[in-house]
Amino acid sequence: MFDSRHIRTFHVVVNAGTYSKAASLLGYTQPAVTQQMKALERSVGSPLFVRVGRRMRLTEAGETLARHAEAILESLDLAEERVTAITRLRSGTVRVCGFPSANATLVPEALAHLSAEHPGIRVSLLDDEPPDSLGRLGRGECDVTLAFTYPGASDELPEDVVAVPLMEDQLTVLMPVAHPRARRRSVCLTDFSGERWIAGCARCRTHFLHACAELGFAPDIAYTTDDGLVVQSLVAQGLGLALVPSLVLPFLRLDRVAGRALRPAVHRRISAYVLRGHLRVPATARVLEALRTVTERRIGC
Repeated sequence: MFDSRHIRTFHVVVNAGTYSKAASLLGYTQPAVTQQMKALERSVGSPLFVRVGRRMRLTEAGETLARHAEAILESLDLAEERVTAITRLRSGTVRVCGFPSANATLVPEALAHLSAEHPGIRVSLLDDEPPDSLGRLGRGECDVTLAFTYPGASDELPEDVVAVPLMEDQLTVLMPVAHPRARRRSVCLTDFSGERWIAGCARCRTHFLHACAELGFAPDIAYTTDDGLVVQSLVAQGLGLALVPSLVLPFLRLDRVAGRALRPAVHRRISAYVLRGHLRVPATARVLEALRTVTERRIGC
């Protein structure tokens, strides 16, 4: 293992031709240069120079090392520059895994804020629902995970995972605009005990079934899909109702669909999850900061 300081000194000695000239260029004493070269020779296991008159001539081992020294130093300089850029927030890549409605709303807003404040930081996006998205964090497939939990439920997190609460997301009943109860500002689940339903991801479906059971009925689930656009299309065609988070409302694209707040209000909690050690990584910390900024602007945070 070579000491990079010794390689730098060796490179100057080769170009200067003598220890004394190298010492002058480096601002060292000549004995200091001599000691560094002796240490490098011990690492190499062979002499690097032989003296010819007042000048130093490279041995075969020295010539080999000299051919590689410049490339080694350039590589070290580049690595140092990139690491410095990351630690000073000029650059860095953060992998974010979010669930679909967050990736369609919160994440673009956060990325726009991040791009304005720290343009050198790049974010790569993954799409997955919890708890699978949390599994990706544990396997090192992402740096930040966005996930949600419903009242009465929580994720068992490893000790090295930190949850950063972001916001409360109110649940809404999605129905055709022609539905009689679409004229109301808010609705109860029991209002629709005889209706057909469209269920979402496994975690949402489990909460929905539990909520209906507590109210004394079992919902008729006609369709199951994780795709928000498909849910909207099915509702628009009158094929069922859907219990969805308020995050989906800003990107409703069908004028035949209406969302009405659930009464009494039910919220799911949205949090960002990160490995404890990653909290000290500047780029990751800035992504979390951007997420907090955009969620604080939303009602109910």
